[in-house]
Formats: sequence, C-alpha cells, structure tokens
Amino acid sequence: MIRRREFISLLGGAAAAWPFPARAQQRERATRRIGVLINLAADDPTGQSRVTAFLQRLAQLGWTEGGNARIAIRWGAGNTERIRKYAGELLALAPDVILTGGSPATGPVLQTTRSIPVVFVQVADPVGGGFVDSLAHPGSNATGFTNFEYGVAGKWLELLKDIAPGIKRAGVLRNLNTAAGPGQFGAIQAVAPSLGVEVSPINVRDAQQDSGEIERTITAFAHVSNGGLIITGGSAFNLRGLIISLAAQHRVPAVYPDRVFVTEGGLIAYGPDRIDQYRRAAEYVDRILKGERPADLPVQAPTKYETLINLKTAKALGLEIPPTLLARADEVIE
Repeated sequence: MIRRREFISLLGGAAAAWPFPARAQQRERATRRIGVLINLAADDPTGQSRVTAFLQRLAQLGWTEGGNARIAIRWGAGNTERIRKYAGELLALAPDVILTGGSPATGPVLQTTRSIPVVFVQVADPVGGGFVDSLAHPGSNATGFTNFEYGVAGKWLELLKDIAPGIKRAGVLRNLNTAAGPGQFGAIQAVAPSLGVEVSPINVRDAQQDSGEIERTITAFAHVSNGGLIITGGSAFNLRGLIISLAAQHRVPAVYPDRVFVTEGGLIAYGPDRIDQYRRAAEYVDRILKGERPADLPVQAPTKYETLINLKTAKALGLEIPPTLLARADEVIE
C-alpha cells in the first residue's frame, strides 16, 4: 500500500493549479497540460495507487511533472456536486488531455467539452452513456477503457451461488445514475432463473447522500433467510467500508466487483485489474499528446480479470469454499 507521504512526493505538487506567469510563457508553450478527475477521495489508498500507476507509466513514456508536463489532479470522492465543480476547474485550465476515472467523473467533463481530448477508465458502458459513438470508432473527443461487459454481472451471481449454495434471494446494489447500473442488473436477472435465485434491486443515485438508505435497505434485506448481496461496479465504492461492515454484522454473503473490497474484509470479488487499466490509459494519453486523435483510438476492454477470496470472512460466515473455486482464485487471503 502506498503511503500518503510517498504519494504526495510522487505528485510533486501536481494537485495544485498550474501557475502561468508571463516570464514563463515561452517555457509553458513546450509544457503539456494533463488534467485528472477521479471519483474517489484524496486520502483513499486505492485511488492513490491507481493514480500513482498512471503517473509512473507516464514518466516511463517520457512525461514528467515539473519537466515537460503539468498535471492537475482533482478528487470527486463520490460527491456529484464536487465532481461537477472540479470538472469545470480542470477545463478552465485548458489542458491538452484529461484522464477521468469512472462514469460519474466522465459524464460531467464530456457535458462541458467536446473538443478537449478525454481518456476514461472504469466506464462500463461508454456507448450507452453517450460518451462515444461505438467502441471501435469513438467518433469524438473521448476514448478509453471499459471495466466490465454486462455479462460479467451474471458471473457475480454464479459466484454467489458457488460460495453459498443455499442462496435463494440476491439483493443487487446498482447505481441508477449510470447506464451500467440497469445494464448489469439486467444481466444478473437473465441468469437468475437457471440458478434458482430471485433478484431485487437496491438503488443508489448518490452514494454519499444515500448511505443511510443503503444501510436501512441492506439491514431489512438481511432479516430474510437465504439471502446474499451483489455489489455492482460503480454503485458505492466510496461506501465500501459501510457495506463490508453491514455484510459482516448481518452475516450475509456478498460478491464484490473490486479486489479492494476483499482485502478490506469482504468475502469474494471478481473484476478487472484496475491498476493495469490506469497504466494503459497513460499510454493513450501519451499517444494523444504526440498527435493522435481520440476518435481514432478504439475503446478497449479489460485484458486481465482476477478472483479474490477472503477465507477468514468465509469462516466467520460459516461457509466452506469449494476446492474448485479455491483452485480458480488468483489470490486467497488467509
């Protein structure tokens, strides 16, 4: 895990706005400006590790903060109004390219500009969200990396059934503010009958504002026997501590979309390697800074998926992990 002091050192003051004194005008013309808008909190180690991977890959490609690049970073922390504010701040700095993390950060940027190049990561449905015309031919100023295809959501329900065969009901936490929320729920519904599971949505629009409602809904759901939870991508990452705690308190098996849920105490996760996506995003930023157009760079799907299982959590829930599932896991936390 990256310590905050090390992270700040790596940024070299990147999070501040760029100064543009007249005496440095000549130097500034040779400096490329990169904006970063992430839908996580500034003190979230997960967000720090992702942005660090992006910055490190940029440096390997020859773009260094304080040298030939100025990098301004803003952290949305899952707050809709804050994200809109920071999107405006970054665009006012006239960057050469912007990196956005997640649909909640990507949407406000693209609502404001269709000229400044945007590279997004962790967007489940960029076509459905109106960010690009198609995956192969983005067609405008945005391109990037998807984090899920909808079929992956069906895999979450299969894993829930594998790890807790007695499951008859599944509550699905989904974000209605993104195209992916309903889409992922639809994929889960499609496989539910074959697994003998009834699924019901737990809707989220603004994770920070809905924390009380999430707690009440999960608590009510947990009072009915033979139930499990599925946390879909982009639904409540910034409230993962609350969700993991509720699942443990009510002894409800839950499947998560990101490894960090499991390293922080969740039961099982299946999803893409997000660190890898941030490194690949740096490569797209590099290509754009060297003259390529986002419209000509196809949106790419994840190349690495991983399964993590927390055996300590499984034991606390009274679950015995099938040997076949353990054998398929990329990482098992003892």
